[in-house]
Amino acid sequence: MLSYRYFIALLLCGYFTISAAAPAVGPALAPIPSEFILLPLNRSNANLPLLVMRHDQAIGTVVLLPGGDAGTGNIVDGIPSSRNFLVRAREAFYAAQYNVVIAFRPSDLQNLDYSYRTSAAHIAEVAQAVDFAQHQFKVPVWLVGTSRGSVSATAATIVLGQAKLAGLVLTSSVTHGKPGAITSQAIDHITIPTMVVHHKNDRCKICSPTAASQITASLTAAPQKKFMLIEGGSDPSGDFCEALHWHGFINYEAQTVHLITEWMRKPNN
Repeated sequence: MLSYRYFIALLLCGYFTISAAAPAVGPALAPIPSEFILLPLNRSNANLPLLVMRHDQAIGTVVLLPGGDAGTGNIVDGIPSSRNFLVRAREAFYAAQYNVVIAFRPSDLQNLDYSYRTSAAHIAEVAQAVDFAQHQFKVPVWLVGTSRGSVSATAATIVLGQAKLAGLVLTSSVTHGKPGAITSQAIDHITIPTMVVHHKNDRCKICSPTAASQITASLTAAPQKKFMLIEGGSDPSGDFCEALHWHGFINYEAQTVHLITEWMRKPNN
């Protein structure tokens, strides 16, 4: 549960508002205890909010990097109402026996634009989340990014490498047209197992399924790599680049996570 101390701290810094109800998105899953942690950053009064879900029988930890501006949305009964794919899918990762750490936007920022997501400051923020996960759970850490979060995950993995990470998963990757697009980064320096997951019907103009399918060819140093094209789901709505369209694996969240975590267990397959 969200502790009173962290709740008040987040509220005072204006990070969220309180709402009585949240819109229902994605498949309904049983509620799982979670906790917000504020990691102090190396700048005045700034914190990195993490939503943490501890699994007593975890085989690993996933550090999830949401897309867009990576905000929590309203906090409802201690739970972020963000509709981002990875936020909606957090309990599916937990059900697959992973601890879950979601790294949201730092408290002193209003957005996480593309250029910032490849900056040294942001990579240091991701590194703090990874270090927290390693220290807390003592099991292998996988970095998972979606959409704009794929830019962050790629940039951080190039720097952190196998000393910190067991593997990388990129979903709904930014393939072109923006700073930090995946193949514009030095992904030939990635030396850990890497999976690229994209929806066949993704119509976001900067996240092409065809271009995503070519990312693995540039992962020349990755010991294992896999591209997976998702076709399931239903009822997409809103902007093509937003979380409730095919870009966010709408109504196929749990199935997508199952395919991801099955590969994470045996990346040689």
